[in-house]
Amino acid sequence: MVRLFENGKSKSDIVREYNLTNDEKELRKLRKENQQLKMENDILKQAALIMALK
Repeated sequence: MVRLFENGKSKSDIVREYNLTNDEKELRKLRKENQQLKMENDILKQAALIMALK
């Protein structure tokens, strides 16, 4: 893809040709979900620690 861009193919043509927008959307969705799950995991760890101290 880099070679295509370097050889003068426009970014929009490359995106259309390789369907990158859907992949980028999926990647953003998965990153957001991963961040949410990490936050929930941290909360559960803190709750478990609090319960263990009681």
